Amino acid sequence: MLSAPTFFVPYLFERFVMAIYKYQRVTTPGPNGTTLYFTQSPNNDGIEIAEVAGWYYVFAPDTVVMPAQNAAIGWQAVTPDATLFASIKAASRPCALISAAMQDQIRAQYALEDELYFARIGLGALMGIYTYQTGEQAALQAYGTFVENVRQWGNTQRAAIGLP
Repeated sequence: MLSAPTFFVPYLFERFVMAIYKYQRVTTPGPNGTTLYFTQSPNNDGIEIAEVAGWYYVFAPDTVVMPAQNAAIGWQAVTPDATLFASIKAASRPCALISAAMQDQIRAQYALEDELYFARIGLGALMGIYTYQTGEQAALQAYGTFVENVRQWGNTQRAAIGLP
């Protein structure tokens, strides 16, 4: 069955409530200036998921209380709307890794040519201009089930970092 690569955080979400925060990195002045980041929780539960328009977004499960943050970074909880979620997902390295892992899982089972073949015959049958040959419909259904399982796995992985 599908298993999560080791870079994903294995949270279980029976009643999932997310906490998304944002902050801006600040570099202190001077020749030995340092960059101020968010302060991690004791168990390293905060996950920096993306940078959008100069703000860094961090996910933490609702059960985690993040420690006090340096006021200079502008740490604040946010409730992203659909547009911001889309921007975070587009800029998120973890989301890119999840998508790549999904593609890898599909490619391990089906070649791109297989997918194109299933798309052609499925669409043709839907339009009424193609009749399935022996075994094609069962193969198409098996492919569809497999891809849906991979898609659900990806959704679970994105939910584990606070993204719908």
